[in-house]
Amino acid sequence: MDEVGAVKAWFGARLPSEWNEPVAEVVTDREEIMVRLVIAAPEATDDGPAFREATAGGIARFREETRERRIQIAREAEHRFGRKVAWAVTSGEETEVFTSLSVPVMTRLRQSERLVLDTLVDAGVARSRAHALAWCVRLVGDNTSTWLGDLRTAMEEVEKVRKAGPTS
Repeated sequence: MDEVGAVKAWFGARLPSEWNEPVAEVVTDREEIMVRLVIAAPEATDDGPAFREATAGGIARFREETRERRIQIAREAEHRFGRKVAWAVTSGEETEVFTSLSVPVMTRLRQSERLVLDTLVDAGVARSRAHALAWCVRLVGDNTSTWLGDLRTAMEEVEKVRKAGPTS
């Protein structure tokens, strides 16, 4: 089993069954493990302010009621996998992320690329170059999720082929 599969299996075995229906989404990178749980959305006939307030209230209640157990699971996972654990909860169309890391990433940009960031800052879209770069990455991620998913699937297949090949 690969590392991502091992992390997913570990959480699947430790999450209380009521938190794992539907199955929790577990996403990993080099620094963090994000566990997204789905809770029932409030019953409503429309998507108005009262519905959004009830949804936010349900997420806040779940967050408070499960805090101790989530902390216990996160500590075990952090010890085992050497990464911080963040939690997210989705209810209806709303998702709230709890205590997610914001990790600095160094990059080198040419002048034409820096000018893009400076334009976003000058226009008030972003507070700084770093904020503008994060905004650009989110925009690309939001608009190319299918492509990125296909790329991740292809990378997983390449890893399987490498593992099946001769050892050096």
